[in-house]
Amino acid sequence: MNENKKNNEALLALIIEGIENVKGENITILDLRSIENTACDYFVICDGNSNTQVNAISGSVQRTVSKELKDKPWHVEGTDQANWVLMDYINIVVHIFQKETRDYYNIEDLWGDAKITQVTSNQSTQ
Repeated sequence: MNENKKNNEALLALIIEGIENVKGENITILDLRSIENTACDYFVICDGNSNTQVNAISGSVQRTVSKELKDKPWHVEGTDQANWVLMDYINIVVHIFQKETRDYYNIEDLWGDAKITQVTSNQSTQ
């Protein structure tokens, strides 16, 4: 179990780094571990200014995680339209939105019971 926590922390840090590398904005971490029957431990949510930037963030996260951990997402969807790209790393799900789409779906309010952490740029999580 401790190994899983360490792996999650390393993966979270690399996901944040990948987002920051291409200027992803409004990075938020939702810790879902204390909520029963969730599909994963964390959501990482961020936004970009265009479909090009949303896809660039997705690519940066994949490259950063792959380079350091030799891991790749189990599933990625939404890259065709790039309004909302979802990257599933099993224990951590990354949501990359265009700003308007993020405002519309407002995932943070849907998961209001989660512990929410705002990430300030170039600062490690928590």
